[in-house]
Amino acid sequence: MFSVVDWLIVLLFLAMMLGIGFVSARRTRSEEDFSLGGRSLSPVFVGLSMFATTMSTLSYLSYPGEMVKYGPAFFFGCLGYPFAYYIVKRFLIPRFMEMNATSAYEILEKKVGHGTRVLATTFFLTLRFLWMSTVVYATVATALVPIFGLSPSYIAPISVILMVITVIYSSAGGLKAVVTTDAIQTIVMFVGAVLALVLILCRLGPADSLSNPGMTAHWNPIKWGIDPVSRLTVLNIVIMRFSWQVCTSGSDQMLVQRYLATKDVGSAAHSYKISLISNACIELLLALVGYFVLAYFFYNPQMMADGTTIAGDADKLFPRFILVGMPKGVTGLIAAALMAAAMSSLSSGLNSCATVIEEDIVKKIRSKNGKDNSGGLRRIKLVSVVLGIAVTVACLFVGYVPGNLMDLIMKVVNLVTAPLFVLFFMALFVKSATDAGTITGGLCAFAVAIAIAFFSPFGLQAIWVMPVSFTIGTLTACLISRRTSKIH
Repeated sequence: MFSVVDWLIVLLFLAMMLGIGFVSARRTRSEEDFSLGGRSLSPVFVGLSMFATTMSTLSYLSYPGEMVKYGPAFFFGCLGYPFAYYIVKRFLIPRFMEMNATSAYEILEKKVGHGTRVLATTFFLTLRFLWMSTVVYATVATALVPIFGLSPSYIAPISVILMVITVIYSSAGGLKAVVTTDAIQTIVMFVGAVLALVLILCRLGPADSLSNPGMTAHWNPIKWGIDPVSRLTVLNIVIMRFSWQVCTSGSDQMLVQRYLATKDVGSAAHSYKISLISNACIELLLALVGYFVLAYFFYNPQMMADGTTIAGDADKLFPRFILVGMPKGVTGLIAAALMAAAMSSLSSGLNSCATVIEEDIVKKIRSKNGKDNSGGLRRIKLVSVVLGIAVTVACLFVGYVPGNLMDLIMKVVNLVTAPLFVLFFMALFVKSATDAGTITGGLCAFAVAIAIAFFSPFGLQAIWVMPVSFTIGTLTACLISRRTSKIH
């Protein structure tokens, strides 16, 4: 059971997050402070914030579950990171930094046109709204409720509490509070993973061999080549992880906003490198956690919940071990790590979405109606609160999407990642790009992403959503841009 000591640790963690928000609020006096931290944040803290932002509870829970159910193939995706770093450092970050912008989508209007900016804003807000809703649901329903030993009826109230605390500290302190709490939450996540490894090893008996072939009998043999109709091959995963890193780093306001919060190109690139290294380390740690969790329940099946199996309930085994296999106090710390993973993502999402809504929607409307844009800091904080309420409501519907957590990420969360990057690729690298061509390409990429994620044309698996939709969307955008430019 979740003990009093565990509850005290969780409450202390939540109180610390609120305290950082209120302290940071004293130094947040303008919109630029709220959105970009005064453009002078530490590259190390920004890099840890990038990592914490993208390492949500979805990833923290899905990585061990992926290892338990399918084996190590997914984790070879780290091999794509050096290539992603080169592309982002060499071609993307310098172009973003040379633009003195607050919203990444300002760049699209300058380079292509107003319609492209509107579509990008719509894509981003849709992406992050779905993502934040999924993060809240996964954290509460899959992790916190089982760990706390509560019934599913507590999903809604716990979701509200989690969002309220996140909204308070992120809306009060802006990006400075978000980056500071992200750094702390990164430490909590790493400590939680290491403690889980140590404790699982301590729980295994001397005769419990980690090389027992019976443990992994449900795994399929590792495939190394490219296979469009296979869910997992090593090259499939490398291409997918490379695509995700480049598409996200080159189009997502949450990451572009952090580049712009540093002082120069070198600092921004250093931040991105820290983010990639942190991602690789935590992925490998969580892969080991998954393997050791598999071993623990293989040798101790009586510790599993009634009616569950190792292969059929892989995503639930890590939270189950946290509850039944850890001593008092440590359970609370791991629960805090899961909450940290969620809150870092939610706070970043709220801050970035509020910035985009203020810069790309509210200010546009006010300027069009002849109104001045003073009072932006108050408005942007209010938007954060409204978004938090909307996400809390939406998260209650996420449970109806079929599949394990990794499938959920690829089907729902990453649906518009590549279509959004199509717009930026056209704006940054195709001189002949037109507004009509770029919009058509983005919408085409979105249609392809939906088709692959939910209908699997030609047997394509969801893991191919990003590379295929980006390729088809870009080719379409170039073709239409060439035709429309000739007409004009």
